[in-house]
Amino acid sequence: MRISAESPAPKPPFMPPCKPLRKPFSFPGRSDYTQRMNLLDPLFRSQAVEKVFSNRATLQAMLDFEAALARAEARAGFIPASAAPAIEAKCRAELFDMTVLARAAAHAGNLAIPLVKQLTLLVGQKEREAARYVHWGATSQDAIDTGRVLQLRQALTVVSSELDLFAVALGELVHKNRTTLVAARTWMQQALPTTFGLKVAGWLDAIDRHRARLSETQERCLVLQFGGAVGTAAALGARGLDVATNLAKECQLPLPEIPWHSHRDRMAEIATTLGLCCGTLGKIARDISLHSQTEVGEVFEPSTDGRGGSSSMPHKRNPVTCAVVLSAAARVPPLVGTMLASMVQEQERGLGGWQAEWETLPDIVRLTAGALHHLTTTVSELEIDAARMRQNLDVTQGLIFAEAVTMALAEKIPRSEAHELVQLASKRALSERRELRSVLSQDAILKASLSEAELERLFTPANYLGIADQFIDRVLASTAAHRNQKRLRKK
Repeated sequence: MRISAESPAPKPPFMPPCKPLRKPFSFPGRSDYTQRMNLLDPLFRSQAVEKVFSNRATLQAMLDFEAALARAEARAGFIPASAAPAIEAKCRAELFDMTVLARAAAHAGNLAIPLVKQLTLLVGQKEREAARYVHWGATSQDAIDTGRVLQLRQALTVVSSELDLFAVALGELVHKNRTTLVAARTWMQQALPTTFGLKVAGWLDAIDRHRARLSETQERCLVLQFGGAVGTAAALGARGLDVATNLAKECQLPLPEIPWHSHRDRMAEIATTLGLCCGTLGKIARDISLHSQTEVGEVFEPSTDGRGGSSSMPHKRNPVTCAVVLSAAARVPPLVGTMLASMVQEQERGLGGWQAEWETLPDIVRLTAGALHHLTTTVSELEIDAARMRQNLDVTQGLIFAEAVTMALAEKIPRSEAHELVQLASKRALSERRELRSVLSQDAILKASLSEAELERLFTPANYLGIADQFIDRVLASTAAHRNQKRLRKK
C-alpha cells in the first residue's frame, strides 16, 4: 500500500526482545574491536585495499545499504518520506559501539542483527516513528552481502588500477630489454638463447588476460543482493520489485534477475579470478628470484638502505618482494578452495558455507592486492645486468647452441643422423670439458656439411632467436588495444 497523508503507515510485525542465553562472550585482555594485529601489514598488504576492509569500513558498507534501502522504500511510497532522512542520518559507523556489536554478533550469528538493533535505537532517540522502518522488508543477508559487494567494488577498482600500472611497468621493461640476450631455461637448466624482453612479454601477456578477466568478473558479479527472508520479498507484498529497482539505483549496482542468497558462484568467481592473478604474480616472483641467485646474478630487486639485508650476514641482498609475493601465492589457493567448497549451500539459506566466506574472501582480495602492489613497485625499479646475462650464455661452453647446429645440419643429412652426431659431440664436450664448437669442428661429416662461417653464425646467440621480436610486437599491440578499450569504456 502506498503511503499518503490520509493512510497510516503499515505496522511492522511484533518481534519480542531477544534475551541473551548467557553472559556476553568476551576475550581476555581484549575489549577494543577496532584494532587487530597489524605489524606485518606494510610487508604483506596494500594500504589502499586495507582501508576498504577495516572494521569501520565493513560496518559502514552495511549501513550504506540500510540508508539506501530507506531511500528506495520512501521513493516507492512504501515508508513515510520523512523516515528516510532520519534513518540515513544515523547510518554513520562512528556512532556505533564496535565492541558491543562484536560481542552481540557472537550470540546472534551474524553482524547484521545487532547492527540493525543499534541503528533502530539510534534512530528512535530522535525519530521514534522513523525507527519503525529501519531494515523494513530486508533480511540480514541482504545487508551483509550487499555491504560486501560495495566493499568489493571499491577494492577491485583499486586492484584493477594497480594491474594497469603493472602492465605499464612491464611494457617499459619489455621495450628496454627487447634485444637483451639471456639463457632460456627449461627444467631449471639452460636450454636455448632468448631475450629478456620476450620473457617479460610473457609476463605482460598473462597480466593482460587477468585485466580482461577481472573486468568481466566485476561486471558480472558485483550486483545487488535483496530478497528478504527467503528471496521472495514477501514482506513488501506486490511492491518488492519496485523497491529492489530503486535500491539498485541507490547503490549504483546492477539488479540481478533473482536474489542469490544461497547461490554463491559470483563470490566464488571473484575468488578464483584473484587466485589466478595471484598465481601469475607468484610465477613472475619465482622467475625474478631465480634470476637473482648468486650463481646467476642477472636480475636484482632495487637496493635501498635497510632492504633485503640479513640480521647476521651483512653481505646479503635478499629478494624481499619475491618472498612476499610467493607467500601470497602459497596462501591464496587454499582460501580459493574454501570459497569453492562453501558454494554447496542448503536450500534458500546456507548454514556454515555462507559464514565461511566472511573472512575468506576479504583475505583473498587483501593478499592479492598486497602482492600486486609490492611487485608493481619493484618491477618498475628492477636492476638488469645484461652483461652477466650474456656471460651466462657461455657457461655451457656452447652446448646451448646444440639445437641450432642440429637443425642446420639436418638440412644436409638426415635429421636423425644430425641429432645423433651433435648428441655424441655434446657428451664428448662435457666429459672432456671442451667447447662444443671445438669438438664439432673435428668431425669429418660436419666439416663436409657446414663451413667455419656457418658454424660462427650458429654459435652467435642473436642468430637463433626465431621470431621473438614478432611475438613481442604482438603482445605490445594487444596491451595497447586493451588500454584503448578501457579508455573508451570510461568515456
